[in-house]
Amino acid sequence: MATEISPVPTSFIRQIVLADLASGRYGGRVVTRFPPEPNGHLHLGHAKAICLDFGIAREFGGVCNLRLDDTNPGKEEAEYVEAIKDDVHWLGFDWHALRHASDYFEVLYRAALKLIEDGNAYVDDLSADEVRAYRGTLTEPGRASPFRDRPVGENLDLFMRMRAGEFPDGSRTLRAKIDMASGNINLRDPTIYRIRKVPHQNTGTAWPIYPMYDYAHPLSDAIEGITHSFCTLEYEDHRPLYDWFVEQVDLPNHPELWKPLRDAGMEIAPSKPRQIEFARGNLSYTVMSKRKLLELVNDGLVDGWDDPRMPTLAGARRRGFTAAAIRTFWERAGVSKQNSVIDCSVLENCVREDLDAHAPRRMAVLDPLRMVITNLPESHEETFTFPNHPKDESFGSRAVPFSRELLIEREDFAEVPPKGFKRLVPGGEVRLRGVGIVKCEEVVKNGSGDVVELRCTLDPASRHGMPGADRKVKGTIHWVSARHAIEAEVRLYDQLFRVANPDDDDGGRTYRDHLNPGSRRVVRGHLEPSLRDAQPERHFQFERLGYFVADRHDHSRERPVFNRTVTLRDSWSKSER
Repeated sequence: MATEISPVPTSFIRQIVLADLASGRYGGRVVTRFPPEPNGHLHLGHAKAICLDFGIAREFGGVCNLRLDDTNPGKEEAEYVEAIKDDVHWLGFDWHALRHASDYFEVLYRAALKLIEDGNAYVDDLSADEVRAYRGTLTEPGRASPFRDRPVGENLDLFMRMRAGEFPDGSRTLRAKIDMASGNINLRDPTIYRIRKVPHQNTGTAWPIYPMYDYAHPLSDAIEGITHSFCTLEYEDHRPLYDWFVEQVDLPNHPELWKPLRDAGMEIAPSKPRQIEFARGNLSYTVMSKRKLLELVNDGLVDGWDDPRMPTLAGARRRGFTAAAIRTFWERAGVSKQNSVIDCSVLENCVREDLDAHAPRRMAVLDPLRMVITNLPESHEETFTFPNHPKDESFGSRAVPFSRELLIEREDFAEVPPKGFKRLVPGGEVRLRGVGIVKCEEVVKNGSGDVVELRCTLDPASRHGMPGADRKVKGTIHWVSARHAIEAEVRLYDQLFRVANPDDDDGGRTYRDHLNPGSRRVVRGHLEPSLRDAQPERHFQFERLGYFVADRHDHSRERPVFNRTVTLRDSWSKSER
């Protein structure tokens, strides 16, 4: 399933892994994991983590697990689980093992009992608001909960009764006993378990208590034998807590804790993983917050998670971005400790580069103007052979029908041409792609004064093989035969936001205030007939117009639908933005 990619460029993470291998720290093993929460669809920022997690494992002969961090029931759905799996596969990777944090609920519960027995955890009766008040600030230490010194036996009894479902939601929590005066607020007796009587998509109603992320995550890594746990920079302050749980529970030396997994036939070789942080992958002209993306979907501001304007992998795929281009983009962006925002044009250029090499060429007209070649008979019809790719003969060729009545792009004609215009004007000449030179003899208008038809003549001597075939004219335009063209719905997509940083709170405005009303435009296109057989998700370059893809959901032979992936060049120059 996985596709080959070039090695990850040298980075600080790669150097850490190389040093660990050289020292024998993990016995020569490299085991990574990609651990998304199934509370939404993956986006382009997640693709950076996917490429890193799977790419490092692949480069060093290791393995990478896909682990669904499903510790927050109520916000997580099976639909998202399947979408995550599909996205990882589409991006070109496969996992060594598919795991869920919920697979380890029994082990995590036993580990919590151990922490209580060791005097490292206690049951707290403070409310959530009281816990926040007791925690202190960045400049003031926290205060100990009045329940912090409960006897071990009482804590064990209360926690087991929490597990049995005896207490109402929010009435008690289990907290780690670390240091309420720590300068790192994450170490001020963080919550380990909360009571939440919500059905879980995997475990049903078996558990009325659920572990917190900062507890479940490091121990899940340890259970799976992860060696290198990559995460983004916001978790750097959480690393001491990560290490504290790993050390205090000490899974490698306490096999009785993970005996249920071993008895169930799961291969378990616990480790003491190390957490390594890297900068997020941020792009201009978009938002990456799952909360905001969910709001865009739920409020009908986009047409679902896979709307081609969305930065989700499902949206990028539907728009026609290729997995290879996304991988190339993040490989070139590299991995660092410095947060930055990459201009979206860099990603689009990676897409253009990939599609330029792999997309067959076709002719299409999106804003048609009728052209009648008057010196050809009404019944005239012939076929031209065009290469499918001008740079790669292996793509072969296709037949394109030609007739007396053609459709050209309206912008290829100007009755009053601007300075430097090199296409068709009244009395002027232009070369029809692959046919010959035509001259505009007459401009036909409707009652409103709009140009509706051009009446032209074709110079027979300019046709292929004739003496005048090499005669020079300023411009060449494409065309489709009006008689043979197929109609299609063509969706022209652009940036979803008008500003580079939609999250910038300027003057009280929110990201919604920056939505681009012109981000989606639908036209009726006229395409050469070979596109009737295009399969969903097949890419093409519509000559002179851009790269397009047959929509993966809506396209069919009977109702063709194409999405514009990118224009041939960056159409959003800095002066326009």
